[in-house]
Amino acid sequence: MSDFTQFLKAGCKGHLVGIGGVSMSPLAEVLAGDGLVITGSDIAESERTSNLRAKGIEIIIGHDAANITPDTQFVVRTAAAHDDNPEIKRARELSIPVFERTQAWGAIMKDYKNALCISGTHGKTTTTSMCTHILMAAEQDPTVMIGGTLPLLKAGHRVGNGDTIVMESCEYYNSFHAFNPTVAVILNIEPDHLDFFSGIEEIKQSFRTFAENVPEDGYVVVNYDDENTMDAVKGLERKIVTFGLTAKADVYAKNVVKIGSLTKFDIMYNGKFVETAAIHVPGEHNLKNALAAAAASLCLGIKPTAIKYGLAGFSGAGRRFEFKGKFNGADVYDDYAHHPGEVKALLDAIESLGYKRTIVVFQPHTYTRTQALFDDFIRQLKRPDIVYLAEIFAAREKNTLGISSKDLADKIDGARFFKTFGEIEQSLRETAAPGDIILTVGAGNVYKIGENLLEDDRK
Repeated sequence: MSDFTQFLKAGCKGHLVGIGGVSMSPLAEVLAGDGLVITGSDIAESERTSNLRAKGIEIIIGHDAANITPDTQFVVRTAAAHDDNPEIKRARELSIPVFERTQAWGAIMKDYKNALCISGTHGKTTTTSMCTHILMAAEQDPTVMIGGTLPLLKAGHRVGNGDTIVMESCEYYNSFHAFNPTVAVILNIEPDHLDFFSGIEEIKQSFRTFAENVPEDGYVVVNYDDENTMDAVKGLERKIVTFGLTAKADVYAKNVVKIGSLTKFDIMYNGKFVETAAIHVPGEHNLKNALAAAAASLCLGIKPTAIKYGLAGFSGAGRRFEFKGKFNGADVYDDYAHHPGEVKALLDAIESLGYKRTIVVFQPHTYTRTQALFDDFIRQLKRPDIVYLAEIFAAREKNTLGISSKDLADKIDGARFFKTFGEIEQSLRETAAPGDIILTVGAGNVYKIGENLLEDDRK
């Protein structure tokens, strides 16, 4: 396949399949801003397609081979556009190179002095969001790609004019291997995406390959407290900066004070005081995320005061312990946690907040993950006072394993499995009381349960 870099020049014409996607629309904006002629297609109108059209980009609704014209020089596709897509097929017929969106972003990164890529099994969206707050506080005018909505941006992306790009970087299908970070962050490494990876050793190798993409004068920021991460970068000939909760790490927290959802701490670097910071999201995992963001920012030469004010202004990203409202006197929160490690971190954080009862509505995400990590899910879901289980969110899979959320419920005393959201909502109406916290948890559409309750309450 051709190198996408050769197409990054004014006047070059490209077509984006799925241009309204969360990472495709900012890609179109960046390419057009660099003087390329960009067209795109998507299955439906959206706010993103409208915004792109307003910027002069031609958008076609519907996928059709005719959208690929002979003067098209390259095609970039979203992950949802497979080889049977008529536009992809037409591009192949015309010998037009087809790129994945990560390949395009990886090539674009080369034009930035600073390319900060945040990876890890957990915490990517939160840490990328924290870094964005810090870079904005430092007036770096960054270009940003986040896997969730950040209130500061009112979106999951930002196209800036500065010399820094920050991107959430996912290991699934080794997609982050296409990136070219000058600073690579590895938050943690755990077994996940086992429909693609054979196990933890292959996953660690994938992260090592990602870290090897960093140039010799760049930095790899890693979690000192995570054994798999430290093993993955062992012997790596790059500048390694560690973060963690002990003074053995390069960047660590000292004088930690927790008051409700507020955590105040001193940032230390190689034993020296950097700045006192505070975050307004609870949990030890978020303290680690903040330390990772601080470490990455120090590698980028960001001033300590910007780190302080950036972290102070962060109050969470969409679907990351997001407060939705009150129902029957109970606080309703939503969280994207879909891995046992993430569920553990969430419940650990909740325990310190003093609620009378914790009610968890959990929707597992993918059949392969549910089966592979079944016992770990059981261990965590035994912890809340009340557990409701919605059916597994299939995402990209078919249920060839014959597994159901009912299998989880059968192993947890008092847990209840419901086939429909409506049944869960009805039970919550009868159960929720003042002093409770209701958590809708999972990477699928489980958030709709809390939103439906709150909508009914407003009627």
